[in-house]
Amino acid sequence: MLPELVKALLKPEAYPEDTGEIELMQTQMSFVFLAKEFVYKVKKAVDLGFLDYTTLDNRHFFCRKEVELNRRLCPEAYLGVVPITQDRGAIRIGGRGEVIEYAVKMRRLPQKAMMNVLLADNRVSAEMITGVAQKLAAFHKKAETSAEISAFGEIKAVTRNTDENFAQTERYIGRTISGDSYRRIKGYTDSFIQKNAPLFNKRIKEGRIRDCHGDLHAAHICFTNGICIYDCIEFNDRFRYCDIASEMAFLAMDLDHYGRADLSRALVKAYVVESGDKEMIKLLGFYKGYRAYVRGKVESFKLDDPYISKGEKEETQDIAASYFDLARAYTRARPVLFITVGLVGTGKSTLAQALARRLGLAVISSDITRKQLAGVPLTEHRFEGFDGGIYSAELSRKTYDKMFSEARGVLSDGGSVILDASFIRAEERLKAKKLAEEAGADFFIIECRLDEANIKKRLEGRLKEGSVSDGRWEIYGPQKEAFDPVKEAAPQKHAIIDTSKTLGENIKRILDKIY
Repeated sequence: MLPELVKALLKPEAYPEDTGEIELMQTQMSFVFLAKEFVYKVKKAVDLGFLDYTTLDNRHFFCRKEVELNRRLCPEAYLGVVPITQDRGAIRIGGRGEVIEYAVKMRRLPQKAMMNVLLADNRVSAEMITGVAQKLAAFHKKAETSAEISAFGEIKAVTRNTDENFAQTERYIGRTISGDSYRRIKGYTDSFIQKNAPLFNKRIKEGRIRDCHGDLHAAHICFTNGICIYDCIEFNDRFRYCDIASEMAFLAMDLDHYGRADLSRALVKAYVVESGDKEMIKLLGFYKGYRAYVRGKVESFKLDDPYISKGEKEETQDIAASYFDLARAYTRARPVLFITVGLVGTGKSTLAQALARRLGLAVISSDITRKQLAGVPLTEHRFEGFDGGIYSAELSRKTYDKMFSEARGVLSDGGSVILDASFIRAEERLKAKKLAEEAGADFFIIECRLDEANIKKRLEGRLKEGSVSDGRWEIYGPQKEAFDPVKEAAPQKHAIIDTSKTLGENIKRILDKIY
């Protein structure tokens, strides 16, 4: 299915240097060839409505523009534009003969230093996020602005972008987005723009509309020789000309999608301190939803790409749906306090993390909080008896109090949070419910259940994996005896989850319950 040009560029002899093994990656718009030291990016001859790469002249123009724009935030990586030639049937990069294509040549950045990779390994700190915020604040301060650029902050321009989103995703209703979510998000979007017209106009007058990056998410940030932010949008100025609040909302949303709402909040706070732009907070939820919807749309487009395999499309379908779910979560008028309830080994933490990624929730873990309070390394196990050692009644009370305090801070900022703990006692569940009421938040209980055979199997496997949790089979019996049945929430606010089912099935059950 691959074009002849692509097949040729998968062979080392097509390159002017030693390539090692060549890896091909694809986006909706490009073929990307990863060699040992360099990366070559070739634009696909496509017209997607918002971009037109159908002619060689256009592809050459946008290759040059890509290099020029990306040198603003990552000058050391973008080396230039190189011709791809054909001579007597042989296709070469920078060779002799007819120029049949162009490629952007980049220095290859270390994959292990990419933010998305580091996030997956839990190796991104608040200090690293602060560094990104500072770099972006400095960039935005110097970024070009003009009457032409500012016009993209006008209501008609913002509406054009959002209307285009909804028009281009109608055909995916029932595939990656439900009809109910589509209508809910569209209604919220149209209403927010109409009600906040004065704020959008004020942002224009204050010079907040700039020539930004336009595609600012974790996979485009590399922590190497400082901070390299690359792969900005070059193909359509109107996606790059935007309110800096929209730009920052993109990365904040992406961190939410990784289940790291804590880092998302840290990014925004650090940026506001550095830039002094406190008013952007008023637009953050709207633009987070807009950016999540764009990501869902772009992932959905891949379903129509003939060069992407069936397996990749199945994975893409779930990714697109997750972004649309996140976009819907941002439309909520009130924050939500979720708590997990369940005995040891019932899969509470796994479910909490998955739900956090789907809804942009902050996760506060009792396992982590307890060990931090006790001064115990997270990877060190304390196999102590039920209600003994670091699991004593006193330290358990301090653990829950600390979790409630942190949750109060998230809720007061308008964020939603999930408390990942056993909550086997009614007393603690009532405290959580009261906290939600005081914070003006909705309260939702997720009760995890699992048969004993599977619990024992999971706990035995967990000990071999180096989990933060100290849960083991010996704790199960005493916990079961101490468990108070759940009566603190109405049935519509209480989801009972059988964690022997797939994670996808259980997330869908919770989302159906919420909506």
